[in-house]
Amino acid sequence: MGPSSDRTLPSEPQFGNDRCNVRILGSVHTTAPTSLCRMMVNGYSIEPGADLAGADLSHADLTEAFLKEANLSGANLTGANLSGATLFRANLSGANLTGANLVRSMSGISNFSGADLTNANLFGAMLYRADFQHAILFGANLCGTNMSGAWLSYTDLRDANLTGTDLSLSHLQDANLTGADLTGTDLFCANLTGSDLTNTIQSGTILNGATMPDGSVNN
Repeated sequence: MGPSSDRTLPSEPQFGNDRCNVRILGSVHTTAPTSLCRMMVNGYSIEPGADLAGADLSHADLTEAFLKEANLSGANLTGANLSGATLFRANLSGANLTGANLVRSMSGISNFSGADLTNANLFGAMLYRADFQHAILFGANLCGTNMSGAWLSYTDLRDANLTGTDLSLSHLQDANLTGADLTGTDLFCANLTGSDLTNTIQSGTILNGATMPDGSVNN
């Protein structure tokens, strides 16, 4: 009998009504009143819930921007700096994030489906339950990210750095992980059915309860 899937996914963060307070796994990070969490960048209003679909924000400085539930679908964010940004439940489907900096961003439950994150830096980002289906993460740095419960079906993860990444309970059906670094990666009860693990680096990789590419369950 295989291991039971007794882990739980992170709960949703709590945001204050009058301040940009973010509660992540029990830690509160206080920044500024919500009224100060708005700024103008390249003529666009950067704020929670903003409609930035198709916006040109290439190479924009969006450090610690508060973009909770914003619509950034199809936006050009090539080389943009989104380090420490709050993108909780944001829509970035089809966005171009090539070479973007999302270090320690909070992007849980966000939609990155079909987005291009080639060579993007997502070190330490919170990406739990995010949707990356059909996205391109070729050469991306995902070291130390929390991607538990994330949807990564048909995702291009070739040569990605997944060192120490939490991919427990994630959905990686038919994902391309060719050449990816899975050193210390947590794939507890992840679904890897049909995925390509050719030339991956697997040292200290946790595969307990994972469904392997051939459909077998690793005990």
